[in-house]
Amino acid sequence: MNKSEIKITTIDLYNNEPNEGMRCIRDIVKEVSEGYDFTISYDVYETRYKNVIPSIEYDIYISSGGPGSPFEGEGKEWEKKYFNLLEKIWNHNQSNTEKKKYVFFICHSFQMMARFFRFGEVNKRFINSFGVMPFSKTQDAESDLIFKELSDPFYAADIRHWQVVNADYNKLNELGAKILSWEIPEEENKDNPAITAVRISNEIMGTQFHPEADPASMLYHFRQPERKEYVVKRYNEEKYFEMIRWLKDPDKIIKTRQTILPGFLKHAIDELISVIA
Repeated sequence: MNKSEIKITTIDLYNNEPNEGMRCIRDIVKEVSEGYDFTISYDVYETRYKNVIPSIEYDIYISSGGPGSPFEGEGKEWEKKYFNLLEKIWNHNQSNTEKKKYVFFICHSFQMMARFFRFGEVNKRFINSFGVMPFSKTQDAESDLIFKELSDPFYAADIRHWQVVNADYNKLNELGAKILSWEIPEEENKDNPAITAVRISNEIMGTQFHPEADPASMLYHFRQPERKEYVVKRYNEEKYFEMIRWLKDPDKIIKTRQTILPGFLKHAIDELISVIA
């Protein structure tokens, strides 16, 4: 392995389902990498579909969204490999004071992250969530190196059937972790909104929403007849078209797309370069 190379990988949990998420992640990695006069490689592992997992030799890991239940993999080989890798990364970061490894979890992977670190309860949401949604920042987010750049509320693509609720503050404190955002509750869950972003450490964080989503990816979803029907039935047609208008607003998902994952990657790369250059 070239010691002056930074290796980035995405753990693809889409299980071969057509999606826009992998394209969006790839675009962001490419954009960020082009800003450095440094060798940065990028690989993808189709973990759920092909039962393959990256080695511990990578520097930065992005764990993707994906369909279905976050418990679907229980007892399966791919999930064992996935959690084993997370254990290796966590142990590495606890024992290695110089060159640490960085992980970002998205949507389905955020629920897997919650299962692994046990900072909250993972269960099925009272109703599926789909659309461009507002999220509220916590006080800890105001001083977070990435989330401080977002407005309050900020907006992001939210596509999920599952959620993380009932935060275990004892576990969060034990980990040194911080909740960075919550969903803005609806009437049905006004007393128990979902956790939507957590920073476990300087190197490890995740979001329930899709920070990689761009306007083109969301238009792809909004154009699906079943998606339109869902939003109109759940809210109304005016809300549906409002969400589409939000896709052009530079202060909504465009801002989130430009801030969170690029900010995470730049921070990780800068810290890695300071160690290996």
